[in-house]
Amino acid sequence: MKRVAVFPGSFDPVSSGHIHIAQKASNLFDEVFIAIGENTSKQCMFNIDKRLQWIKHATAQMKNIHVVCFTGLTVELCRKIDARFIARGVRNASDLEYERAIADTNLRLAPEIQTVFLLSDPDQTSVRSTILRELIRNKSDVSMFLPAGIDVYAK
Repeated sequence: MKRVAVFPGSFDPVSSGHIHIAQKASNLFDEVFIAIGENTSKQCMFNIDKRLQWIKHATAQMKNIHVVCFTGLTVELCRKIDARFIARGVRNASDLEYERAIADTNLRLAPEIQTVFLLSDPDQTSVRSTILRELIRNKSDVSMFLPAGIDVYAK
């Protein structure tokens, strides 16, 4: 049986930290679906087509990664594509607490799907999309936090 994982998020914008977690997941699973979710509680800075394009570009060399968009619950997407794992990146203790609550809920909804926590590399622990969006609003150079070839200021 193939080991298929979903790596969900809003990826607004995709950061080098996201790509590091995707690479780790790619090394652990046969297939990884990076799933750009529509989070009804978030107002996104970048449209979903742009985020999809960026992630496809940043993961082009990772042959077992697929990029999809979805609405609804992550566990429902997992069931739809027969994924038995959810991959989540963890930078620090507060991330772990937040992600654990979501993982516990998902486990109650779908006991057949396990969440796997992947630790960020030390140089990625401060990379947060929330901070990146604030820097972008203020026209700062954010290239050091983004995957190569991603330009958030290009039209």
